Amino acid sequence: MPDFSESITIAASPAEVYEQVSALSRMAEWSPECSRVSWRTADGPRVGARFIGHNRAGAIRWFTQGEVVEAVPGSRFSFRIDFGPVPIALWTYEFAAVSGGCTVTESWTDRRPAALRTAFGWIFGDRAERNRHGIHTTLTRLKASLEPAA
Repeated sequence: MPDFSESITIAASPAEVYEQVSALSRMAEWSPECSRVSWRTADGPRVGARFIGHNRAGAIRWFTQGEVVEAVPGSRFSFRIDFGPVPIALWTYEFAAVSGGCTVTESWTDRRPAALRTAFGWIFGDRAERNRHGIHTTLTRLKASLEPAA
């Protein structure tokens, strides 16, 4: 079960929104923490595809390794994040058709070992709170990028 989820409705089809989210190289446009994503495999967002996430929080910069674990176009997209051999998180996006568009749900599951949660807390602060803010910002920016200006 995820540690935190948030949903937003976007005036676009589930297929259109899935296409944008699964193109992880675009994540830096929406996320307040991700600055760049580089695919390590040439065939893009499919199960097993790997990528490097470049991140920042203030003056702190770091990178993570990611792997797509679920890719169901128009329905669900998930990837796990590791820092070297250490599991960090599972991110999932679900897309559901609704009248006038689709509802997108972004979920975060903390996979860090307890000792690492404590150590990273000293550096980054409350990860759950940072991710709540990050998810809200990401979804709001995603919606703005997909809906025509009023």
